[in-house]
Amino acid sequence: MSVAAPASIPGVLDAWTDRPDATLVAGGTDIMVDVNFARRRPSSVIALHNVGELRERSVGDVGVTIGAGVTYTELQDRELATAVPALAQAARTVGSPQIRNAGTIGGNIGTASPAGDTLPVLVALDAVVDVQGVGGTREVPIDELFTGPKRTALAAHEVITAVRVPPCRGPQEFLKVGTRNAMIIATVSVALVLDRDARTVRVGLGAVGPVALRAVEAERFAEATIDWDDPVRSADATLLTGFADRVADAARPIDDHRSTAGYRRHAVQILARRALQRACSHG
Repeated sequence: MSVAAPASIPGVLDAWTDRPDATLVAGGTDIMVDVNFARRRPSSVIALHNVGELRERSVGDVGVTIGAGVTYTELQDRELATAVPALAQAARTVGSPQIRNAGTIGGNIGTASPAGDTLPVLVALDAVVDVQGVGGTREVPIDELFTGPKRTALAAHEVITAVRVPPCRGPQEFLKVGTRNAMIIATVSVALVLDRDARTVRVGLGAVGPVALRAVEAERFAEATIDWDDPVRSADATLLTGFADRVADAARPIDDHRSTAGYRRHAVQILARRALQRACSHG
């Protein structure tokens, strides 16, 4: 197996031109599972760990930009955790410390697993993904990127370079259920974002559909029902139950080896209610 380790995005694209069948590897936490179980045998690899621009991040008035090579551990740094707390919460639930030190947000996006922990957060945050290929650069809204389980709208030989999140002032929550308390793939996950300035509610759902989902009807119901001048007082049974029921209606779960569809629908309802109650309690 041949390995290239370029130091720039143009270098990655050049390496891909020379090795059109090569597999991109960032942290390697997903591909190595397939390699270890003999499900994949890449003949050529392009390693991204030397591409410094993929590790860059910035927080400002126009929003947050996170390079595709930023690790789960780095997502928990104080600056990013303050700006996008739900993303930091999700990062804390990923695997072991070794996995969090190696795995990257770009890898999580590119793998496009319906159970990817950062994906419902990014969907709820209305994130935009920056990609670059031999034909140039483009921006892809996160909810247009995923086309199915582990499938994306990326063209051949396009690299995810960064993800951008618009400004949002308000509480955020990420909740997850698995078959044990740690180091698990999500059975169900819910991300919730309240934007006090825009008076909007956005919710992303993980592992209850072929891709990370939005619960649009639940969002509209919550936006119209919350007393934005006093969210704490408005978090009553009418709001919480109505919101949770509509989130459950938006779910499209299946039976698999980790759970039944019925349990997933029940769990996403409970997590949605809990997430909204916690977010409203921040006032």
